[in-house]
Amino acid sequence: MKKPRYLVDHLYTADPAVHVFNGKLYIYPSHDIESGIPENDNGDHFDMRDYHVFSMESVDGEVTDHGVALDVKDIPWAGRQLWDCDCACRDGRYFLYFPLKDQTDIFRIGVAVSEKPEGPFIPEAAPIPGSYSIDPCVFCDDDGTYYLYFGGLWGGQLQRYRNNKAIECGHEPGDEEPALPPRVAKLSADMLGFAEEPHGIILLDENGQPLRAGDHERRFFEASWMHKYRGKYYFSYSTGNTHQLCYAVGDNPYGPFHYQGVILTPVVGWTTHHSIVEFKGKWYLFYHDSVPSGGKTWLRSIKVVELEYRADGTIQTIDGQM
Repeated sequence: MKKPRYLVDHLYTADPAVHVFNGKLYIYPSHDIESGIPENDNGDHFDMRDYHVFSMESVDGEVTDHGVALDVKDIPWAGRQLWDCDCACRDGRYFLYFPLKDQTDIFRIGVAVSEKPEGPFIPEAAPIPGSYSIDPCVFCDDDGTYYLYFGGLWGGQLQRYRNNKAIECGHEPGDEEPALPPRVAKLSADMLGFAEEPHGIILLDENGQPLRAGDHERRFFEASWMHKYRGKYYFSYSTGNTHQLCYAVGDNPYGPFHYQGVILTPVVGWTTHHSIVEFKGKWYLFYHDSVPSGGKTWLRSIKVVELEYRADGTIQTIDGQM
């Protein structure tokens, strides 16, 4: 499979988190709708209200839509905007992690539980204590420890926090200061909360120095994803306003991670968000663009393409316009 394939044509979907459960690929995307809200840097035009779960028995096979897995109206603490989600399985139960603005318009991360990978998911009564910002990504290490990665700038509100505390006037650092880091926290044994205070993830340049806030071509913006390849930890992410998917490699799930390069060049549409998964001996990149909607940045469609590694473990760059 060398050319990308669109996966869903009956509704708009984005931000695909993909995992292999029970021998199948399960896709957990956000669900784009036409909200009628003008575009702005806070992302108010992304007014998503529910999640559908999809599954595939092969990458080139039929895609099954399992219907609505979670609706904002069923979440007790809901305000608005169900953005990117992710899912994990532990002891036969499935845990869906999702960002949602509470009734004060602050993003928190919630969790909902199901006995099946496709749901429906039953949300907890309150968000995860100490959670903030957006784009949760859950990663299970080889020793069975689960970690939650999260964070996103601008509309994702990460700039409003320092050391896990809200600050009075949210702002990004100066161009020559270290960039705001994404966050990671080990999950509790019941998967419903943090087992520790979230840590900042440091991304280093070729000289071993933290990437600077003004380095928009490489610094973290949103869309954390973690996978492991040949014993190394690959942290991948979006640069946001420069529209690239990049990656950095480290020796443990907390980092630091050394910047390696670009996975995906800019697509049609503003956002870039993805997941990377191994399935039946091959690696795949799931992502989205706005081609089917005629370039409307808030109406996106998920797609998949094969991902290839070089002999030294670096990833071959994929053309986002393909």
